[in-house]
Amino acid sequence: MNQPVPAPSEQIYISTIEKRMQDLLSEYAERCRQISPASVALIESIADLVTSGKRLRALLAWWGWQGAGGDADDPRIIEAGVSLELFQAAALIHDDVVDRSDTRRGRPSVHRRFEALHRESDWTQDSAHFGVASAVLTGDLALALSEEVFASAADATAFASSARAAFNTMRFEVMVGQYLDIKSEVDVHGIDPAEARSLARTVVEYKSANYSVVWPLAIGAVLAGADESTLDGLSRFSRPLGIAFQLQDDLLGVFGDPHLTGKPAGDDLREGKRTELIAHALDQLNGDDASRLTGSLGNPDLTDADVVEIQDLLESSGARAALSGEVRDLGEQALTALDALDTTDAVRQGLRHLTERILQRST
Repeated sequence: MNQPVPAPSEQIYISTIEKRMQDLLSEYAERCRQISPASVALIESIADLVTSGKRLRALLAWWGWQGAGGDADDPRIIEAGVSLELFQAAALIHDDVVDRSDTRRGRPSVHRRFEALHRESDWTQDSAHFGVASAVLTGDLALALSEEVFASAADATAFASSARAAFNTMRFEVMVGQYLDIKSEVDVHGIDPAEARSLARTVVEYKSANYSVVWPLAIGAVLAGADESTLDGLSRFSRPLGIAFQLQDDLLGVFGDPHLTGKPAGDDLREGKRTELIAHALDQLNGDDASRLTGSLGNPDLTDADVVEIQDLLESSGARAALSGEVRDLGEQALTALDALDTTDAVRQGLRHLTERILQRST
């Protein structure tokens, strides 16, 4: 399927974001160099990570800003977009540590990159621990830089207090959602299917959906002075879209093409993710098949053949079809809310174009 590509105006914004981000990171790299050339590796890891990506969060903030009357070329929304991309980088770095992921976007994850640096340099002590410790610090640094850039953008508007509150809530929710995600992987005894689905949906909302879609759109609008009516309308659109986005990611985590996802097929199975996909399957599978599925979750040694076997179980149980149906229904809800949004035709068209790109990611 041919997926929609960014419109020319979006491409200009993305290019501006990317140039500003790399210029900013170059400035920070120089500050590191003045302390010690060895510390530049921290910034280089962030810079390499942010060279790719869909810029979804920055684009949503840009459209939210315009939806509340902001000028598309205003440097303040450029800075806000950079901040959100750096926030995403921090989240990805930490997420890969938590999930023990070897790759990100087809390249070594940051902790594996530092582990390799330790090993190739023939340093003393444990290379894996050095990799994890360095990645935690790198993620913390990306988060701090994100907050620094956002503060500058927010303080240049008349709505700094509201914007900071929205940003702070986004950050808080991601941390809580991430903890609930890792807890769900280990605390599995005595949880019935309905409870499992409810917990999985909570993780979807607070670990990913809100910070990927809901808050970026709202933050852009708040920075431009959106009133409560505008924010309510944006929320009715963004919440179902954000959930659809993450449910689709859960499908990609099991069925996705590694060439498109940048991660091995079935990575979520090896990491033991208790997603809605898994909850749906366990609600339908018989004893032996359910045991096979639960026994496979969190096993880092699953072979490609094992992954195919689990994929077949998820297909035969109807879990994949059920989740795909939810994604379609949520996408329709989002588009219906978008049609009712009280904004300009240009903003509605831009958000529709972006929504189509989100919903047409292929597994």
